[in-house]
Amino acid sequence: MGHREDAVIVNTIVRQALAAAEEVMGTNGLNAVLRLSSLDSFVNNLPPDNLEPAIKATEYAQFNQAIEDFYGRGGRGMLKRIGKASFQYAINEQPALLGVAGAALKLLPQKQRIKFILNSMVNALTKSNAQVEAWVEDEGNTLAYVEASCAICHSRKSDKEICYLYLGSLGEAIEWATGKTYEITETHCMAKDDPHCRFEVGEALE
Repeated sequence: MGHREDAVIVNTIVRQALAAAEEVMGTNGLNAVLRLSSLDSFVNNLPPDNLEPAIKATEYAQFNQAIEDFYGRGGRGMLKRIGKASFQYAINEQPALLGVAGAALKLLPQKQRIKFILNSMVNALTKSNAQVEAWVEDEGNTLAYVEASCAICHSRKSDKEICYLYLGSLGEAIEWATGKTYEITETHCMAKDDPHCRFEVGEALE
């Protein structure tokens, strides 16, 4: 299984990522990265806040690559911070899509809270974009978020896992649901020719 050549991503997800990037990098930093990745059309012009699957996944991948190129080794941490901020935008701007209810979550055990928010993210993506293939794996002691249509690494090649923005957004989602910080590790990545990107939830860090 590999990336679809015609893969697209919905406007609101890209909008959240660009708004988060501007928050983390500043307007000048965002615009520099957009120009570096040949995405000048988004300079001072965020995509509309709707669920239209109108942006090429390759463009989203170029954006992620450009942040790594622009900031060097610091780009990985920058992308994780952007991922964290992206989830906050999602929870504030599209709470109905995520289907989250904080009060109900507090009644669940920690593992069930994690599983709930991961499944909520899967449902939000798959409902808004028929191309998305994502699921949650529950292997007893291990929970993992898996996607076989990851736009972050679309058409990119690497000998290591590179979906840093996803690490940030998943980590922030789990912290939002549990009140604790958990270690998230990307164990598989489509940029390495793995069949999917897989993010394993580790132990609580605090």
